[in-house]
Amino acid sequence: MPHIFKHDRVPARVWAGFAIMCLGMFMAILDIQIVATSMPTIQQALAIAPDQMSWIQTAYLIAEVIAIPLTGFLTRLLTMRWLFVLAIGVFSLASLGCAMSTGFVPLVAWRVLQGFSGGTLIPAVFSAVFLLFPERRQAVATTIAGVLAVLAPTIGPIVGGWVTDTFSWRWLFLVNVGPGLICALLAAWLLPVERPVAGEARRLDILSLVLMALALAALELALKAAPQRGWISPLVVSLLTFSLVASGFFTRRTLRAGHPIVGLRTFKDRNFAIGCLLSFVLGIGLFGSVYLMPVFLAFVRGHDAFEIGKIMLVTGMAQLITAPIAVALERRVDARLLSGAGFLLFAVGLGLSAFQTADTDFSQMLWPQVLRGVAIMFCLLPPTRLALGHLEASRVPDASGLFNLMRNLGGAIGLALIDTVIYSRAPILGRAIAGRLEAGDVETAKAVGIPLDLFLARGPGPADADTVAILAPMVQQLALVRAINEAWALIALLTLTAVLALPVARGAEPIKPHG
Repeated sequence: MPHIFKHDRVPARVWAGFAIMCLGMFMAILDIQIVATSMPTIQQALAIAPDQMSWIQTAYLIAEVIAIPLTGFLTRLLTMRWLFVLAIGVFSLASLGCAMSTGFVPLVAWRVLQGFSGGTLIPAVFSAVFLLFPERRQAVATTIAGVLAVLAPTIGPIVGGWVTDTFSWRWLFLVNVGPGLICALLAAWLLPVERPVAGEARRLDILSLVLMALALAALELALKAAPQRGWISPLVVSLLTFSLVASGFFTRRTLRAGHPIVGLRTFKDRNFAIGCLLSFVLGIGLFGSVYLMPVFLAFVRGHDAFEIGKIMLVTGMAQLITAPIAVALERRVDARLLSGAGFLLFAVGLGLSAFQTADTDFSQMLWPQVLRGVAIMFCLLPPTRLALGHLEASRVPDASGLFNLMRNLGGAIGLALIDTVIYSRAPILGRAIAGRLEAGDVETAKAVGIPLDLFLARGPGPADADTVAILAPMVQQLALVRAINEAWALIALLTLTAVLALPVARGAEPIKPHG
């Protein structure tokens, strides 16, 4: 599958087709966030049991994570054009099915189809960057795709809240139908025609496909259950063990196959492996920050989805402003240096959020968000070129699937670690805070929000039952704030570790301008 254009001039028709692909990807990513925003509304409307509600998201995410590494195989089977057309078409029809659902089972079934079709759109777009454009245009194309990929989770809460409040929960899905079908028609007309790889369907290794699907599904289920049930609970240990065994058999079979379903041998390439590591770490920080902010703003500050969305727009605006600067620098500066600067800045932005109090709100969150928004483009664009920019065109679709899978797996593992910190540490911190109050600690009383004259008048020692009942919500809130701060610190430290891998990477020549 050679690069379609070798020269710098790319026809406007190709840029338009690529823009349509980016729009489809944006819709698929946005869908996850806007549905998450309105889960309580959906639960009430369809009378879904609380313990079943999370499956609406889990079903989508499991199907998505299985589809992502299959994108290379599907690209060879269908060609990039027809894969996108089919994926966005199925995504649109599945969205209609979700909107028309009258109960839990049909909604989850449609979400599986929606997640699988949506999962191929992200790696398909990043493949298109290196298949449609010459080297000098790849930075611009990557930036367009990258901005939309990270902007969607940022604006998700405000879009989801507005749609639900203005119309109904069904419009969270109906908004995909018209634009999705239009994207399918335009992509069929605008994207270049290619020939599928002959005999690809006959070479499909069904056993490898089943092993990969089972391994990824078991891992997602384990990560979902671990924070509540515990990492050493029988269910979680069994799921993780099963995932590990299935992954081992899948890896062994795939590496021995003449025509593997996923190109795992690409991991032998040092820069690709390091790029995937950076993508994995970015997933932890990106998904983690987009998760922690709404948790804090909803459960500590009491904001609704629309207010949360407005506060989180800062990150998106910083990304948009930084994008052209990132493009200009990416053409002139070694990808390793830019990646290092990006991850350092991102870690600082995450770490600054680890000092929040119960009164923290927009003004205190402004600069950490700005730093993260500025950093994100340098954590995405240079590592993408480091991982994919030097590969042969025939290897790009598989490699793009693996590269994007690493980001999603990083996000899933990051969210599980965050929930583990919050669930496990908040009760411990709450007991410690109560102990310090009994000991008469004034600073703790200030942090909890107890009027000092009342606190000093009471004196140290155990409080009576009525006082404990009054103070319990205040203590729990402070414990939650401190647990959230520990989660911010954890993902900041994990993000910082990415910098350690960069000296091992081989240098990538900057893209030299003409003249």
